[in-house]
Amino acid sequence: MIYLKENMKFLRKQRALTQGQLADLLNSKRSLIGSYEEGRGVPKLSIIRHMAEIFEVSMDDLLAVDLSKKELEGRRKKAEGKKAEGGDAAETGGKGLKVLSVVVTPENDELISIVPVKASAGYLNGRADAEYVGQLPHFSMPVAELSQGRSYRVFQIKGDSMLPVPPGSYIFCDYVEEASDIREGKPYVLITSDEGIVYKRIFLPGENQLQLKSDNPEYEPYTVETTSVLEIWRALGFLSFELPEPDALNVQKLSAVVAKMQEELAKIKG
Repeated sequence: MIYLKENMKFLRKQRALTQGQLADLLNSKRSLIGSYEEGRGVPKLSIIRHMAEIFEVSMDDLLAVDLSKKELEGRRKKAEGKKAEGGDAAETGGKGLKVLSVVVTPENDELISIVPVKASAGYLNGRADAEYVGQLPHFSMPVAELSQGRSYRVFQIKGDSMLPVPPGSYIFCDYVEEASDIREGKPYVLITSDEGIVYKRIFLPGENQLQLKSDNPEYEPYTVETTSVLEIWRALGFLSFELPEPDALNVQKLSAVVAKMQEELAKIKG
């Protein structure tokens, strides 16, 4: 049996790589990586060979061995060996615990960490590492909107999918502990194993799924599984060093007028 698609996804997540990052390593396209993992496409032999080199496995194992089961078997044997030596084996519940690493002052006041664009790739792998988070830029901001007793983080975004929030803006967020706390239609920063850091509006199409929608209508909404979501941050506001031009303001006003007219026409037709 061929296990290529299962092994691709398993090994990629094991190394905390997004589909885009793996595509860059393979000099390929993200859409192709997605098609390979879903079984809609089959990579060329040269791509499979390069992939085996990146993941440090043989081509035979990559194609013909379920590597996730192989790793679980290795962990089981290792745990049994520790028990035989008198060691302790820790076990977590099915749900597990989410540990959020933060930076505090000597007075135990929590500081706000900043994740700039250049650090976004490393954040996916180091987000739970206190030493890594401590190396990120951090600050305190004594304003009423950022109250004590909550965990805040600032993420710099790239791309124009959430216009009129411009690329390079810094999104101020507070931490969401459970997916059940999501308010549908509101903007959030999500950390996902497939996409990395994304800033979108969240809708709830069904159980265990999140629909991510951009404010820029040129981008199509898409759905992710909740199992791929590592962290959820509710967007509170943004900081931008790009001042809007007068023409841009006029375009936004015109768009609002057109949308209002379309709404009124729809009511009349109804």
